[in-house]
Amino acid sequence: MLIDEAVRFLSQIPPFQFLEGPLRRELAQSLTMEFHPKGAVILQQDGPVSDYLQIIQKGMVKITHRPKGGGDEVVVDYRERGETFGLVSLMGGQQRTTIVALQDTVCYLLPKGRFNELVGSHPAITEYLLQFHLTKYLEMTSREIQGKSLFLGSSDHLLFTAQVGEICQRFTTVVEADTTIRETARRMVEERQSAALVVGPSGEPIGILTDSDFRSKVVAEGEPINGPVSRVMSYPVVSVDEKDPCFEVVLKMLQRDIYHVAVTREGAIRGVVTNHDFMVLQGRSPLAFSEDIEHQTTLDGLAPVSRKALSIIGALLREGTRATNITRIISELNDRVVRKVLELAEREFGPPPVPYCWLALGSEGRKEQTFRTDQDNALVYADVSEIQRAKVADYFRRFSVFMRHGLIQCGFEACPANYMASNPDWCQPLSEWKRYFSSWISEPNPEAVLKSLIFFDFRPLHGDGSLAWELREHFGRLIPDYPVFLGFLANMLVKNRPPIGFFGGVAVERSGEHKDGLNLKIKGVAPLVDIARLFALEKGIRHASTLERLEALRGSTSLLADLVDELEYAFEFITLLRVHHQYRQMEAGTPIDNFIRLDTLSSLERQSLKNAFRLILKVQDLVMDRYKAFII
Repeated sequence: MLIDEAVRFLSQIPPFQFLEGPLRRELAQSLTMEFHPKGAVILQQDGPVSDYLQIIQKGMVKITHRPKGGGDEVVVDYRERGETFGLVSLMGGQQRTTIVALQDTVCYLLPKGRFNELVGSHPAITEYLLQFHLTKYLEMTSREIQGKSLFLGSSDHLLFTAQVGEICQRFTTVVEADTTIRETARRMVEERQSAALVVGPSGEPIGILTDSDFRSKVVAEGEPINGPVSRVMSYPVVSVDEKDPCFEVVLKMLQRDIYHVAVTREGAIRGVVTNHDFMVLQGRSPLAFSEDIEHQTTLDGLAPVSRKALSIIGALLREGTRATNITRIISELNDRVVRKVLELAEREFGPPPVPYCWLALGSEGRKEQTFRTDQDNALVYADVSEIQRAKVADYFRRFSVFMRHGLIQCGFEACPANYMASNPDWCQPLSEWKRYFSSWISEPNPEAVLKSLIFFDFRPLHGDGSLAWELREHFGRLIPDYPVFLGFLANMLVKNRPPIGFFGGVAVERSGEHKDGLNLKIKGVAPLVDIARLFALEKGIRHASTLERLEALRGSTSLLADLVDELEYAFEFITLLRVHHQYRQMEAGTPIDNFIRLDTLSSLERQSLKNAFRLILKVQDLVMDRYKAFII
């Protein structure tokens, strides 16, 4: 009767329900049962490893993890009927969590030997169990990495955990549009506010007046102070909900170049949050670096501020934030530096003779560049007549050379492969850029595909964005007509296989400067970027960043639609490993690289890395099957 009951139970839960009947019964015969009373510690972190995969038949358990070196215990997950625990301990040889029974709990115990036989003969079982645990343990592993970095401070987590409503100032200065500038200023002084909200006839916010507006529009422009405040207010009002996380608000302020944001509760104005509020919260806000950059008027002044902005990475890591959030903040600061150098170039050479657009390429174009390495950029300008061509080309030649040297001074090294606007090949009118893309797509070859890997990730950074979007629309129309081009991309993707050895281990460099190291960029990040790019181009998705591409594929008919969550977690995990590795190198004053030694990782981190690599291999196999006519 007990065996029959176990068979019925297994037939109702994945992945055991997918086994054939006789095998399921055979498996049930190898199970034993164990009772865990409420509050019992079933497995202890750093204690003996589990000899069983435990399948919860009744009850619930809590899984927690305490970072090495101390710190608060973190809840990893809760498991209940039909779910399993003990897999990582069973496979990794080390107990990384504490598991406690929250209720009286009964578990079926699958012995290690029988478990190994099962996963060895049924890959689908292995795949399901690893996928089930992947999300849980990538999150926990990320926290473990943060714990190893030896950063300080629990209050620093506030930027990423606090809601903006918790720090916003109560808004008291509200004026109507016809209120005079003088009266508005008087009210702000009396009420000790750095901004005034301007409302319309129905009380709806239509603008905001800040100290900056007074300086730039009233004092500098000589606007009569008896005139209506509507003449000098900034509009429209940028507002956020009080429940929005502070980090998202900081990012929005960076993107909009503003220092005051209205905070709403169910649509009604509740208060205002300023750059100063975030500086008080965090000690040194990204907005402060942004303001420092904007105030510079020379390269000599900009360069030290630009290099100093890298110091914010330590603060962001200290917050315990996701690696992809770090890249978003750093990308915004990098963009501001580049735009400031572009402004200095326009001042140096005079207004451009025709509209142009500065393009960020590669990881910079995807907003996935953390530590400034080399420059990846290009320039596209409006088509001109034959008579104007030489003069316009000479202007942008001198302009782009100035940019190359200016960015080097600000910490962006020159690209060794010369993918920069200072290379005449990559500083061309729109018609020539269209010809480039037409040639790469219609007549693909290995060299064309290599170029496409960096140029198809372009992003307009400054200037006339319509030039960039027209170029993107051009190649977007071409790709469906030339499937052979996607075949070339697929061929290159599947050749960069993750370093999983014959016996399932991760292979490393066997000799040379990076002996025993693993290149996280080439073997981890690059395949994931290539996967997202290939399927985005296939579906006509216009986004440039890897995560945006994956999100756009989530609801599509793509092969990746059901794998988006796993791919996003894999990308996040590998990126976080890489960021921490490079930051430690920067702090130690050693050259920054992408090679990480496996012996510096915990068993859980190594297991998570293998899981991510297996996921990449799975997608590459899907790509090989889909594009088998093009795979060489």
